[in-house]
Amino acid sequence: MAALSTLFLAMTGPAHATGLDLPDAERIAAQLEVYNSNAPGSIFALQPYRNDMSLTGADGLEVTLTSMNPGVNAWFILRVAGGDHGRARFYHLENADPAAWQVSLAMDGDAPAIRLESADNTVDCAPWQGRNSQLEAARAEPLPYAPLCDGAMYLRNQVSGNRTSREAIAEFLRENVIFGDSLVNLIKGTLFQDAYRESSEEADTEDAGSVVAALGQANLSRFPVMRTAPGFDLVGAEGGMEAGSWYAVEDAPGIYASMMQPGMISDEILNRRGETNWLDGVERGANVHLVAFDMRDFEIGYELGTAHPALGWSSRPHGAGRDWSIPGPDGIDSPSPLIMTGMLSPSLTDRVAATFTAGYKRDHGAFRYGDMATFNHGHHYGFMVNGTVLSRLWPGLSTIYVTHDGSFGMTTWTEALNEELLPHLRFARQNGVPLIHPDPETGESVPGDRVTQWGAGNWSGSADAQLRTLRAGSCLREVGGRQFLIYAYFSTATPSAMARTFQAYDCDYAMLLDMNSQEHTYMALYPQIEDGDDWIEAEHLVPGMASIDQQSRAGVVPRFVGFADNRDFFYLLRRE
Repeated sequence: MAALSTLFLAMTGPAHATGLDLPDAERIAAQLEVYNSNAPGSIFALQPYRNDMSLTGADGLEVTLTSMNPGVNAWFILRVAGGDHGRARFYHLENADPAAWQVSLAMDGDAPAIRLESADNTVDCAPWQGRNSQLEAARAEPLPYAPLCDGAMYLRNQVSGNRTSREAIAEFLRENVIFGDSLVNLIKGTLFQDAYRESSEEADTEDAGSVVAALGQANLSRFPVMRTAPGFDLVGAEGGMEAGSWYAVEDAPGIYASMMQPGMISDEILNRRGETNWLDGVERGANVHLVAFDMRDFEIGYELGTAHPALGWSSRPHGAGRDWSIPGPDGIDSPSPLIMTGMLSPSLTDRVAATFTAGYKRDHGAFRYGDMATFNHGHHYGFMVNGTVLSRLWPGLSTIYVTHDGSFGMTTWTEALNEELLPHLRFARQNGVPLIHPDPETGESVPGDRVTQWGAGNWSGSADAQLRTLRAGSCLREVGGRQFLIYAYFSTATPSAMARTFQAYDCDYAMLLDMNSQEHTYMALYPQIEDGDDWIEAEHLVPGMASIDQQSRAGVVPRFVGFADNRDFFYLLRRE
C-alpha cells in the first residue's frame, strides 16, 4: 500500500488539479487486484487506474463519465441512461487536446454536463440534449472521429473503411482540419510489381554523398555505392547510396535513411558461432532499407486498427495455455464500448511525420510451440493505447512503449515492470521475442536466445512455410545521449539476418514488427510543410507501398492518415 500511495502522489498534482483525477490509493489497489486476476472479464476491469463520476438531473437523466486513465486524460466512456433516453447508451469520447482540456462532469443548472477546463477557460457541453441530439447526429456520421463540444472532443465511431466512409472523411478533413483541403492529394506514387526481393547493382562512382556524422557507418566488410534508394529524396545521394552510411531525408529534419545487404556485414559479426543461423545466398544479397528518427524531434504514438489485433483467443495456444471457459486471455473478446478507428486523430494530422504498420494479427500473436505456448494463456501479445490496456502485457515479450511524458523505450517486459512502468505508460505494443538485446553481463547487444528457434520464437513465415520472407523490424539505438528509433524493411530475410543487421548498425535492442507483404510492412513519411504550402506529399519507403493507399473522387487518400484501416500502426509526430 505504501508503494501505491507514493505512486498516487507522484501521478497527481498541478497537471491534474481539475477534471477526473486518479482515484485514491485504496481504489487503485482494489482495481489492480482484479487486473492481475486470471481473467479480469471486462474492458473496465483491465484499467487499474480508471476513475469515474456520475450526476443525475432533475428529469432523472443519469450521466456517468469514466476516464480510462486520468494520468493520460485522453479516452472516456460516457454512459447516458434514464429520463427521456430510457436504456443505457455508451459512447467512446476522445479528448482532442489532453494537454489543454481537463474533463469532468458538472451540474449546469439542474442538468448534468461535460465540463471542459483549460488554463483560462471553462466550457460546459451536454451533447445528449434534444430530440436530435448532437451525440446521435455524430454517431450517425460515417466518420471515425466526429467532433463534439465545438471540436474539443471527438466521438469515436465504428467504421469499416469502405468507400462511403472514405468520402465522408475526406470532406470532414477539408472542412475541419488545417491544410485539410489538400489532404486527399498527399500521395503521388506509382504502382509496383508485387515481387519483394530487391538486389541492387553497384554503381560505378564512389561518390557516396553526404554521410550523417552522428550516426556514422554500419559495421560492414565493404561499403559499395548502390544503385538504389528509398522513395524519399535524400541529401547527397544523387550518385547512389553508400552501403551502411546515413543520409538526411530532404525536407524532413531529424529523419535519416540508409541501405545495405546482410552479406556486406563484417565477418566479426557474421562469423560469431552459435548466436544465429547461417545466412543463405538469397538473404545475403537482399536489400535492406532503414530509416532513423532522432527522437529529440518526434513523439511516437500507437493506434489499433478497426479489426486487428483482436482481443479474443489466438488459435495457437494449447493445453494449459488456453482456457475455453473464457472468451479471451483477458476474459473478453471485444473492446466494447471502446471503438477502434484505425486512423490518426484529426487533431494530430498537422504534425504527422511518419506512419508504419505495427505487429501481428491476434491469431498469429501468440505461441503454438515451445514453453511460452503452455502458460500465461500462451503469451498473447499485449497492447495499450492512450493509457488504456486493451490486452495485458506479458513478461518475456519484446515491447515498444511510450510513457505519459513522451519518453520512448524498447525492452523485454518483466513482472517487475508491471509495478514500475505500467502506471506510467501511454502506449505499448508487444510483438514476439527480441531479435537482439543487451547482454546482462557485458551490456553488448547480442541475438536473442530464440532467434534460431522457429517455433519457440514464433517467427512465422511465408504462406508456403518459408522462414525467409519479407519482414520489417525496429530497433532502439542511443548515440551521444540521443535516442534513435530505427525502422528496417528487409526485402527477404530470416530472423538471423535481421539480428545481424541490427547488430551491424550498433542497435541496443531490436524486435520484429510484421511480415509477408508490403501491406503489412507499409511505411510512409510526410516531409515538413513550409509557410504558404497547402500540405505535403507522402513519400513511401518502397514505391509499391503507394498502391495500398486508396482512391476517392478527390484523389488519392493516404492510409492511416486519410482513412480508417483494419491494421494497427505507429505514428511519429513532430514535437511542438
